Amino acid sequence: MQIKELINNPTLAGQVRLIENVTYAAADGEALHLSLLVPWLQRHRVAELAPRPLLVFVQGSSWQRPTLGEEIPQLVQYVHQGFVVATVQHRNAIEGHPFPAFLQDVKTAIRYLRAHAAQYAIDPHQVVLWGTSSGGNAALLAALTANDPAYRTADYPDQSDQVNAVVACFAPTDVADTFAYTQHVPGSDLLKICLFGQDPAQWPAKMKEMSPLYRIQPGQTYPAFLLLHGDADQVVPYHEMEDMATALAAAGVAVEAVRVKGADHEKDFWSPAVYQTVADFLARQIELEPTAK
Repeated sequence: MQIKELINNPTLAGQVRLIENVTYAAADGEALHLSLLVPWLQRHRVAELAPRPLLVFVQGSSWQRPTLGEEIPQLVQYVHQGFVVATVQHRNAIEGHPFPAFLQDVKTAIRYLRAHAAQYAIDPHQVVLWGTSSGGNAALLAALTANDPAYRTADYPDQSDQVNAVVACFAPTDVADTFAYTQHVPGSDLLKICLFGQDPAQWPAKMKEMSPLYRIQPGQTYPAFLLLHGDADQVVPYHEMEDMATALAAAGVAVEAVRVKGADHEKDFWSPAVYQTVADFLARQIELEPTAK
């Protein structure tokens, strides 16, 4: 019998490690978790790894607790392109954590990852934030309120929550408009109570505060944005993406907008072309090692 021979892989090139359920903070007595995708070499010889840009992903969840693993199979490709990827959990609005709890948590996770940059071979100076649906809302808000003390917890006080680029897919940008669009969906009224409180008179102001469309401030410096949205979305109306792109551009902010023709919310939105569009945008914004694996 002939025995085939393969050469070993001393640098562990092409291998990806999943680090699950890392506790990054505790809020209201509740542990908050994230999961990481890193080169396998991080486990054995992290000192040999050049620091990599960080991609922080927030899964859509109707502002409830995100599923950490929802997009992990697709996110692996970005590790091969040169990133460390983190997927982030936040508190659940339905369980008594109203706005801005989810926003505070996403910002805290970014600061945690910067504080532990050496452990995970992260370049703390290159951070990208990507969110879908309610996670996209969180990503946009986080980028537009960088280091705002109104949304800052006491965790990792020496770190910044500022990011270098943002990707938002089918994100609510005008929260009042989104809730009006889905007013007949069961549970919509309950979610509004959980997010904004028992007094409906207070809702308009809180909805506006939670709407990225109204958080753009003239003269401020913001990162570059990539917005993607399906024009057949039945949960968040497509025009919200166009409105957000127009407002960012009017403020002199770098923004790219992509219409996914015929796509609903999640479902048929995703495709290799969408993931490649994100990769191309990130390559224009972030310095990547050309041979990163």
